[in-house]
Amino acid sequence: MKETAPSTMESLIQGRTLGKFRCVNCFERITAPHGSKTIKCPKCGFEWRVSWIDPEFPRIRGPVWEVNRRLAAEEVSKRGKGVK
Repeated sequence: MKETAPSTMESLIQGRTLGKFRCVNCFERITAPHGSKTIKCPKCGFEWRVSWIDPEFPRIRGPVWEVNRRLAAEEVSKRGKGVK
């Protein structure tokens, strides 16, 4: 019998990861500790507020403004000095 390729929906389901989400700044996949209110991206350092739909299903609620503004300002000042 000839094997058929998985449908688009089947391939999407196989790629899903529950309990993780992507950083909105750099798109790195992040795992939040259960019940945490904020999470820091290990790649870019931006911090995000987390809400929990259920105990296994976190979602980004929004940025932690103080931290993200500081990081953005530091990056702008580096680029202004010619440092990449």
